[in-house]
Amino acid sequence: MLMSHSRPRVSNNNPYSEALFRTVKYCPAWPTKGFTSLDAVREWMLSFEHAYNEQHLHSGINFVTPDDRHRGVDTRRLAQRKAVYERAKRLNPRRWSGNIRCWEATEVVSLNPGKQQETERNKWAA
Repeated sequence: MLMSHSRPRVSNNNPYSEALFRTVKYCPAWPTKGFTSLDAVREWMLSFEHAYNEQHLHSGINFVTPDDRHRGVDTRRLAQRKAVYERAKRLNPRRWSGNIRCWEATEVVSLNPGKQQETERNKWAA
């Protein structure tokens, strides 16, 4: 049996669209009084898309933007961050109780990761 991309025990939902809808709905810029027209909705969504992909730092990909990731500049940005943290720790070691944060690029990202067995089975079934 192939792994479903739906949430566990929910067969009629798409977790990707649901997650995006929640992100849009709870965006601080969401107009609380609604939109005045369909064109206003389209304009707002285009500005949201730009901010989400080109400005918002995503925790799932180690605080880089999706645009950085797609263009392949995430590794350079993460290396710069690592250097800043290492320098800060070197300059003020008493402020650090352990290692710096891991600033390595995230290899694989999944919204709803399956169990290892299901993932392997799907790889061969496709």
